[in-house]
Amino acid sequence: MISIEKRDKIDIVTFSVNKINALITDEIKQEIGKLFGNGTSKIILDLRGVEYMDSSGFGCLLSILKNARNNYCMLKLANPEPAVMQVLHTLHLHTVFEIYDDLDACIRSMK
Repeated sequence: MISIEKRDKIDIVTFSVNKINALITDEIKQEIGKLFGNGTSKIILDLRGVEYMDSSGFGCLLSILKNARNNYCMLKLANPEPAVMQVLHTLHLHTVFEIYDDLDACIRSMK
């Protein structure tokens, strides 16, 4: 469901699913939550390929962000698909998350 790649002390989380909904959010939160316990301070959620996210998916993102902040970690989003980005704007979540269209730019912003 997710894979994690380490690049320059940054954990990049990618998704092997194209939908994030109530059926998988608990597993996503649990897997990403493990990164916070390892003392990792920089995490990017690469949303490339995630074409649909329901309300529980956006709630999952907010829960992960809260967990990151509580553990003094940095969390940013990269490569949101147009439909997901539109909903992020509709919900004004683009003011809550740092979002980058390009993974490399997101990585550079964390250095």
